[in-house]
Amino acid sequence: MPIFHECDRCTACCRWPGQVKLTDAETARLATFLGLGEDDFIQRFTRVNAARNGLALVDQPGGACVFLDGGDCRVNPVKPQQCRDFPNLWSFPGFEQVCRAKPVTVTADEWRRRVKQATGRDVEALPKG
Repeated sequence: MPIFHECDRCTACCRWPGQVKLTDAETARLATFLGLGEDDFIQRFTRVNAARNGLALVDQPGGACVFLDGGDCRVNPVKPQQCRDFPNLWSFPGFEQVCRAKPVTVTADEWRRRVKQATGRDVEALPKG
């Protein structure tokens, strides 16, 4: 039986150092949400990603996401897909020690339904592998 992790928005994943990669569409959506032009958004909130083939969000000192404001995400309605997908479509080893998402055993159909609701993705349409 699959396990779905129910996020309680504890923001632990937002505090974990790493990189949140952005697509061009996400950059445009975030800029619009914040009332900024894309160039201004890119200058203020992004850096070249580690692979040097796109953009990623900058971090606050200590590694937290630039959009983490106390215990809330300033851009939650338009947050990047990478953020929406965690921890059900990707995670890192040991994430359970920092993430307070509640593991719930569900049927495969229920897992797909919940993943679509949480991430906006149709799991059947995702690449295999």
